[in-house]
Amino acid sequence: MSTQKEVQKEAGSVGENPVRLDEEKAAQIIDALNTDLADAYVLYHQLHKHHWNVAGAEHRDIHVFLQEAYEEIELAADELAERAQAIGGVPHASMATLSENATVEPEDEDVYDIRTSLSNDLEMYGDIIESYRQHIELAEGLGDYATAEMLREHLEDLEEHTHVIDHYLEDDTLKVDASN
Repeated sequence: MSTQKEVQKEAGSVGENPVRLDEEKAAQIIDALNTDLADAYVLYHQLHKHHWNVAGAEHRDIHVFLQEAYEEIELAADELAERAQAIGGVPHASMATLSENATVEPEDEDVYDIRTSLSNDLEMYGDIIESYRQHIELAEGLGDYATAEMLREHLEDLEEHTHVIDHYLEDDTLKVDASN
């Protein structure tokens, strides 16, 4: 570990930025981005958990989907953090801070059937989607169109994931109809 003791930029601080976004406006957007960042890491870990534990007839397809989903979430988290830094902020980085600032509640440590797990994922995605919509409005209202556009692109990915999960949660089409 480094022995350097001089803090370069204090967590929670907002400074000037090269994109000339007013510091007060930037502070509001950085708070929103840090919330989205924290939520992204909670979702990332939950999707990863389900990826590890998926079982059943559709194991491979769901296993692959969940990996693609958590990898996209990780990329989005990186963009959120870099944008917060670019507009003068300090992105949350410690697990304690991320956990403390997340607005979504992770599933517990137990392993559930994949239908329950995906239902829990769908619920978390829905909460995050609602938050993104609010943060897009906030960024646009404060004149930060670049952040709004970035969030809009992430929102499309989140909505696509919910669409896929919703399909996985449909009634099993391979069941035999006992009434025939």
